[in-house]
Amino acid sequence: MSKVFVIDSEKRPLDPIHPAQARQLLRNKKAAVYRRFPFTIIIKESRSASLVSPLILKLDPGAKVTGIALVNDATGDVIFAAELKHRGFAIRDALTSRRQLRRSRRSRKTRYRKPRFLNRNRPDGWLAPSLQSRVENIKTWVDKLRRFAPIEAISQELVRFDMQLMRNPDIEGKEYQQGTLAGYETREFLLEKWNRQCAYCGVKNVPFQIEHIQPRAKGGSNSIVNLTLSCEKCNTSKGTKDIKDFLKKDPSRLEKILKQAKRPLVDAAAVNITRFTLLEALKTTGLPVETGSGGLTKFNRSQQNLEKSHWLDAACVGKSTPILNIKGVKPLLITALGHGTRQSCRTDKFGFPNRYVPRFKFVNGFQTGDIVKAVVTTGKKVGEYMGRIAVRTTGRFNISTKNGLVQGISHKKCKQIHKKDGYSYAF
Repeated sequence: MSKVFVIDSEKRPLDPIHPAQARQLLRNKKAAVYRRFPFTIIIKESRSASLVSPLILKLDPGAKVTGIALVNDATGDVIFAAELKHRGFAIRDALTSRRQLRRSRRSRKTRYRKPRFLNRNRPDGWLAPSLQSRVENIKTWVDKLRRFAPIEAISQELVRFDMQLMRNPDIEGKEYQQGTLAGYETREFLLEKWNRQCAYCGVKNVPFQIEHIQPRAKGGSNSIVNLTLSCEKCNTSKGTKDIKDFLKKDPSRLEKILKQAKRPLVDAAAVNITRFTLLEALKTTGLPVETGSGGLTKFNRSQQNLEKSHWLDAACVGKSTPILNIKGVKPLLITALGHGTRQSCRTDKFGFPNRYVPRFKFVNGFQTGDIVKAVVTTGKKVGEYMGRIAVRTTGRFNISTKNGLVQGISHKKCKQIHKKDGYSYAF
């Protein structure tokens, strides 16, 4: 079961405890709620002499979602699990939109501007904003969890797909290639690339076989660009036929397969670009950092018969993975939202300003994005509402609840539960 984080009066992290123990401490006024997400309590006394069990923070970085798990190496208990959804592709789209609007405005100006040269030099180690945001999101949560839990080591999935090994299957110096893990890298990459379905008929949820697009008997290679997934029926039917002969009655599918075979996997590329930058960021914490590949992660998960999910993949990262106890663990679903915008005004679809943006952030101590609880006892909107607020200068806020938007709630009825931190949360 997911545990509750505990810190003492001097904000030192203690051993996480069972939720029932946390409720008892809160009832007896021996502790108070310190943080809602992740749920943390603070004990009203110092416990500097308390012994704590060291935890390992395990990370499975992804292009869209990163899995996070806190594991007690001695007992195998998963103390905390989370899935962090990145906003990298949203940033990319926003930058593309901004670039188009600025280009349009520049083209409308008729004044002469002297050409600029080398005015955008990039520092060493520069990453595109959409990629850098992934690294910063993970760093933020590593720092948060270190404040609330006694973390003494970090485990990161450094290489999701070993590209060199897949391009040259005869490469030497890879001990695991000759052991039980042989082929895991290739199979996992193909499952991602071909959307876990047969390339020839589209069937899902059946045992797949690795199929050579250009048959080996006709000069095809073992390179990853010549491999696809096939169900047993299609693989048997194709045999050693050329793919153009096999799919001559279905030219659209043939074209799709040939394009997909050459297309790089965007998500894998994003992970591969940021992996070493993230590794260096984790090393700055001063904690020992263990690394492992995606093939080893899947092997550990398969050995324990665990289902496929981001947080379970994280728990299985690295050679240090013990026999896991995941009973009752419910992951915290975290979505990166950013910290607002610096636009001076909103624009229409043509790039012309059409709405004013206020210069203030706080109204009566609240800001847009805070999670609040409002209890309304009179009027037409009697009820209890909890959700994110959008502040208004009038002091009457809009609250986005799970049942919809509630408008015009007075700030006097609102109680802040969690301050805006750039993330949204769900279970």
